[in-house]
Amino acid sequence: MRRGRTVFFENAPKIAAAATVAGPKECAGAVGKFTDVALDDDMFGEDTFERAERKMLLTAVKKSLQKAGLAEKDVGAFLSGDLLNQIISASFTARETGLPFLGIYSACSTMSEGLLLGAMLTDGGYAANAVAATGSHFSSAERQYRYPLELGTTRPPQSQWTVTGAGSFVVRRGGEGPAVTCGTIGRVTDYGVSDVNNLGAAMAPAAADTLLAHFADTGRQPADYDLILTGDLGALGSRLLKDLLWEKGADIAATHVDCGEIVYNVAEDEFQGGSGAGCSAVVLGSYIYDLFCRGELGSVLFAATGALLSTVSSGQGESIPCISHAVAIEGRKRR
Repeated sequence: MRRGRTVFFENAPKIAAAATVAGPKECAGAVGKFTDVALDDDMFGEDTFERAERKMLLTAVKKSLQKAGLAEKDVGAFLSGDLLNQIISASFTARETGLPFLGIYSACSTMSEGLLLGAMLTDGGYAANAVAATGSHFSSAERQYRYPLELGTTRPPQSQWTVTGAGSFVVRRGGEGPAVTCGTIGRVTDYGVSDVNNLGAAMAPAAADTLLAHFADTGRQPADYDLILTGDLGALGSRLLKDLLWEKGADIAATHVDCGEIVYNVAEDEFQGGSGAGCSAVVLGSYIYDLFCRGELGSVLFAATGALLSTVSSGQGESIPCISHAVAIEGRKRR
């Protein structure tokens, strides 16, 4: 059933397993002890950052299948994308695994889009099992979107730190695990921000638009969720989101947490916090998923956010179009 931009899942597909890989900087923060593979070297034994990024994603996918007790032949669809050129980390992971592949791109909101599409496929009976995965790497993102690391360019205070990490989720029609009960499809939103170092400000309006649509379509209020988890707005973007929603009569202050704000131990060199496709994937697949498994969370509205810019559009003076997709995830909370 669909109402407005929100799809309601009759069979409430389950997240049967989640697996994450994270770099040393990320593992020093809140997600460290919940991560499946904690790296002590962000090169991950490879000779380039790009190959390391690909290896992280491949490792997360294989680990999630292992935890779900599935073979690669059991997967009906692999939904994945990333920030690297033409989503080559996802494409090369699909090449290595042989999984039926649907490449997606939603920048840093790829994780929520993947979960939404995976739930659609499994709920509709088009796949018994689907894998949704994404990742990012600080060093590959910096030299693609900003400046070569060797330049030592000064980072402005409004910037965020791209998370080095990957997350993979197995979504199935039945069985055990937190259920995806509905999802709201985002719209491209652009408030004219053109500063590639200020993505929190660019993405906050997209998150607000999707959350407002979700509340209107479902009839729910922010208080109906234990947690409203946005993707990678960082400290500045999170404040802007709360202000934008408050102006529209929706107060999320009591239940809102942003993955970009909690992924690191806040220190001087993290500036506004984390970003990147791997940011929400790592936080959701480690710390938050563990809370679900321990019965400490009953309902989460997960709304990752993405900045749909490219080096070409930025170089030509374009502003930054952004998007956010949201999925409602519900588990069995202990009383």
